[in-house]
Amino acid sequence: MTFRISLAAFAISLATLTTSAQAQCGGSFSGFVSGLKQEAMAKGHSKANVDAFFASVRQDPRTLRADRSQGIFKKTFAEFSRAVISQNRMDHGRKNAQKYASVFDRVERETGVSRGVLLAFWALETDYGAVQGDFNTLNSLVTLAHDCRRPELFRPQIFAALELYERGDFSPTKTKGAWAGEIGMVQMLPEDIIENGRDGDGDGQVSLKTSPPDALLSGGTMLKSLGWRAGEPWLQEVSVPSNLDWSKTGLDKTAPVSAWKAGGVKAKHGSLPNGNLQASVLLPMGRKGPAFLAYPNFRVYFEWNKSFVYVTTAAYFATRLEGAPIYDLGNPDPSLNDAQMKSLQKKLVARGHDVGKIDGILGAKTRAAVQAEQQRLGLPADAWPTTDLLNRL
Repeated sequence: MTFRISLAAFAISLATLTTSAQAQCGGSFSGFVSGLKQEAMAKGHSKANVDAFFASVRQDPRTLRADRSQGIFKKTFAEFSRAVISQNRMDHGRKNAQKYASVFDRVERETGVSRGVLLAFWALETDYGAVQGDFNTLNSLVTLAHDCRRPELFRPQIFAALELYERGDFSPTKTKGAWAGEIGMVQMLPEDIIENGRDGDGDGQVSLKTSPPDALLSGGTMLKSLGWRAGEPWLQEVSVPSNLDWSKTGLDKTAPVSAWKAGGVKAKHGSLPNGNLQASVLLPMGRKGPAFLAYPNFRVYFEWNKSFVYVTTAAYFATRLEGAPIYDLGNPDPSLNDAQMKSLQKKLVARGHDVGKIDGILGAKTRAAVQAEQQRLGLPADAWPTTDLLNRL
């Protein structure tokens, strides 16, 4: 489920695309693989290793089907969070927190990442290691790099996998994982394994598929490298006053916690942090639904996964695993169905907004456009699309 690509890799791969004819996507698959092999040798890998690494590679139609059918992105926060945060996952989370308490202590000490955060990823990604994916990793990476939707994201991962192969840590025929090329209990891409893989159990190897200590320490190290700030919260449920200026809500707007307090925002449970810690009021289902303060650490989640619904669920799940109660759903306005969302996006585009693809997904660009149109029409600008907004447009 994870789909995280570093900005550095993105920039490097874009440069590669513009400077090398070998970096083109599409065309015959065999010709594309030949280009990969030439580039690998140009990078200094031996012909023998390159030939052995790519000998078994095949295009995988199942990977492409998985890439094109990510229905979770169309679920609301309530639908998705209720579906994936089961009592079984909560119970196993508590048991694993106890079983690996010393590991989590070390992770928190060395990386500053709280145990609930990693437990939630471990649960959502692989059910605590039980379901790690059965896609051949090399086939998936090459298939997605050959596909012309996002080749710049996947191509660098192929050469990272080649490096892991030369270390003895990757098998072109046996290494399996998620459809997007992630490997192990917390689903890390080859580049992330090279940069952040850690030996947590002291056996001299980084075994993300079989060793929870390795997987947890590696995951924490990666989050730290992405900017996780030790000792700070990431998400907190709050109550918001009915007269809040809704146009100031959303992840693209921040204010000190003190300012939100002065405006009537209160913690649902416990207390809000003191000081000038920046935060955004997050309304995943509009002003009538659950409300949260999202802190700087929350933004790190988007380096792990780009889906707003997944990220919000993972962050909330982490708070539950550390003792927070179930959120107050409130009484949100009904969500638009797929056809209505696509119709809304088309109308927003007609009004000059950039919503990205017309895909029925309430992503960041669509939310921003919705909020702008709500303001223009004199509606509460909480970025939650309703049938009323759709009809007015």
